[in-house]
Amino acid sequence: MRKATITRKTAETEISVTLDLDGTGRYDCQTGVGFFDHMLDQLARHSLIDIEIRAKGDLHIDDHHTVEDCGIALGQALVQALGDKRGIRRYGECSLPMDDAQVACALDLSGRPYLVWNVDFPSPKIGTFDTELVREFFQALASHGGITLHLDQRHGINAHHIAEAAFKAVARALRAAVEPDPRKSDAIPSTKGAL
Repeated sequence: MRKATITRKTAETEISVTLDLDGTGRYDCQTGVGFFDHMLDQLARHSLIDIEIRAKGDLHIDDHHTVEDCGIALGQALVQALGDKRGIRRYGECSLPMDDAQVACALDLSGRPYLVWNVDFPSPKIGTFDTELVREFFQALASHGGITLHLDQRHGINAHHIAEAAFKAVARALRAAVEPDPRKSDAIPSTKGAL
């Protein structure tokens, strides 16, 4: 049962995340931030992880707390659903093209959070969404999901395409990393014996 539900409530946000690692990519993400919902939908669809998110945040201030706290809760749910990580492939990578943009992702579900971020947006906004929040989301996801996460932009002139390529690349890499390894379904993928 590789499923999890996390609820997180602070003075700034109230968030519920439910995920199923063995899903079909179903999504129902409602954060009150339209562009971010679109990106979360891409994350679910292309990882084949079913994701449902309900978030209420202090959007009258800005989107920052909502986006960051969704990353925190999603990372925590991922850790819970993976358990001791027995039988997973652990690593994933994807170089994803989207029109003018290409973003490469390599990740390790190591339990050692680290973000390498080589993504540069040509504009500070996508509609009303602050592009700097894309990094904030992935920083929170990596930190609370125990993920070593590398994102490298190879091309891109359109901010929407760059952001979407990043989310889809992470999704595809995550899909590979959480998949059961049929050759080692009973083993933790580490010589340490723990992740």
